[in-house]
Amino acid sequence: MSGIRHDIMAPMELYSTLETLLTNSDPREKIALFGDFYAAYNRGEITRDMSASPVVFEHPSYRDFCTVIDPKEVPRRTKLNTSHGQTLLLHAIAHIEYSAIDLALDAVYRFRECGEVFERDWLVVAEDEVRHFEMIEGLLKELGSYYGEYPVHDALFEASMRTLDLLERMAVVPRYLEANGLDATPQILTKLHPYRHEAMIAKIIAALYVILDEEIDHVRKGDRWFEYACAHSGKETSSYFEIIEKHYPNSFPRKININCAARKMAGFGKDELNRISFTKC
Repeated sequence: MSGIRHDIMAPMELYSTLETLLTNSDPREKIALFGDFYAAYNRGEITRDMSASPVVFEHPSYRDFCTVIDPKEVPRRTKLNTSHGQTLLLHAIAHIEYSAIDLALDAVYRFRECGEVFERDWLVVAEDEVRHFEMIEGLLKELGSYYGEYPVHDALFEASMRTLDLLERMAVVPRYLEANGLDATPQILTKLHPYRHEAMIAKIIAALYVILDEEIDHVRKGDRWFEYACAHSGKETSSYFEIIEKHYPNSFPRKININCAARKMAGFGKDELNRISFTKC
């Protein structure tokens, strides 16, 4: 694999390398390629060719090794005190984290006008998502499973390809989808709590706390760049609700308790939170 990696990565041109990463259909090779690329990026050993336009991808990078089905048909994650239930939970989380690698890389690939601070923000996020994926995949392997064993949905990929301008992307991906994860993770932790003394459950809980803590920073980055996009497009930050209603009608107020503390840390204001949630923060 090392020969393939060096042949592909030799030019270290930023956008062509990102396109290679975004279309790579082998998880192990993709992660190795990212490691080489990110090390070169941090050494300043990349160039930028702005002459080509970003591609709108027709299908996600995982299509060749995952069976993609409708989100409503994805196996339900119940009986978390069983190996099968734990495997289904971990597989669902692995898919979210793997998809999130591409979401972060695509932001850098697509929004080229935003400059090097934007690049670094989302490459840091991509590195986090790689680590999260490997952590969850390691637990899957302990249970005798692997990423790709069960069907997945492509809702995150579709969301990214529907939001091809910076304002909508920052609203939808970090400030809506990832922020919803800040709400969902505590719900999962609550369900796992009765079994916390079991070895595998304890490992899953520890992994989820790492992900939850670091996802706050990801949403915060999205909040900062959403404000940037609003300023550059002459929009009010309240346009967030119009954007989400456009893509996900009737999303607010949320029907589950929101993670007020995490959302505040991630940049959501009190008035926003009161519009998002049935309960007051």
